[in-house]
Amino acid sequence: MGNKEDQHTYSISDLAREFDVTTRSIRFYEDQGLLHPTRRGQTRIYSRQDRVRLKLTLRGKRLGFSLAEIRELFDLYDADRSSHSQLTTMLALIDERRDSLEQQMEDIRIVLLELEAAEQRCREALGALGRDAEAKKKGP
Repeated sequence: MGNKEDQHTYSISDLAREFDVTTRSIRFYEDQGLLHPTRRGQTRIYSRQDRVRLKLTLRGKRLGFSLAEIRELFDLYDADRSSHSQLTTMLALIDERRDSLEQQMEDIRIVLLELEAAEQRCREALGALGRDAEAKKKGP
């Protein structure tokens, strides 16, 4: 086994180390039908495809996809890739996720503007308090 990308198989510890996840997480993704390792006795043997799927699963999670959505994308990809309905479904999922991410980006921009305005008000208030304290020290 080993953890070099050009090797054909990986152990669960190879993948856990490479992607900085727990072996428990990898087993969970397997239970969810996202990974399909073979077994040699009690040992799980992961293929290149499993490695790629784990990488895509982790990326999908960071982008806000649910595990069910990730599994659906994998299922669509695994099925007949020339099917019009499957490709249309996949494009719809992609469009929906893109729209959601664009809305999140807009929401983040708005919150950042609000935080900047609040920060400015706080800095002005601190400045005013500092000037008031200096004026009191100097007296009338």
